[in-house]
Amino acid sequence: MINKIIKFDVKPEYMEIFKTALLNNQKKAQLEGGCVEFRFFVDNNNPNLFFTYERFIDQSAFETHKKQSYVQEIAKIAPESLALPVECLSLVETNPLPIPLKKANKEDDDEFVIFFHFKFKDGYKEKLIERFETHINETRKEEGNLLFDLYTVDGQDDTLMVYEHWRKESDVWDIHFKQPYSEITGALMNEAVVGTLEQYMNFAKEIK
Repeated sequence: MINKIIKFDVKPEYMEIFKTALLNNQKKAQLEGGCVEFRFFVDNNNPNLFFTYERFIDQSAFETHKKQSYVQEIAKIAPESLALPVECLSLVETNPLPIPLKKANKEDDDEFVIFFHFKFKDGYKEKLIERFETHINETRKEEGNLLFDLYTVDGQDDTLMVYEHWRKESDVWDIHFKQPYSEITGALMNEAVVGTLEQYMNFAKEIK
């Protein structure tokens, strides 16, 4: 499986134009035979910061996707529209493997998404991956959790990416972080991460 998280930091004056192009990309990509999943998000604190989460069955399917006219249109407008170069993360699955996103209760839920791309100190990679295997299995049992995956990042041996969906924000702060297994993971993270945890977190809302 080919997994990508792509980050677009858009100039304010081009935000609507770029958003429309990404929505068109999403809509048409979802019709491609090789596309497993394509989701589009906006940062909660910055309306000009967009993310896409993309999954394709193999590299050939992803290469085919990149050749489509709606993808080329984004590439065409990107140089003048973006404040920073596109950041494309190629994600490598860890255990437990990603599972489908659970359905939210539209009446009660206000979905809360976290992209947590963090840098860690030398000697901690295997410890973190091993700890997250337990952490993910326990987190997925929580009623408020819709999805929780961990990835390594191709070409970045000192970083990991956590991708999370929650029914609502309070499920993270009031419940998840207070679980005994979260406290164990948090202690290791505080020891292993370069800088602060908060500096690596983006909180987002899915655009549908």
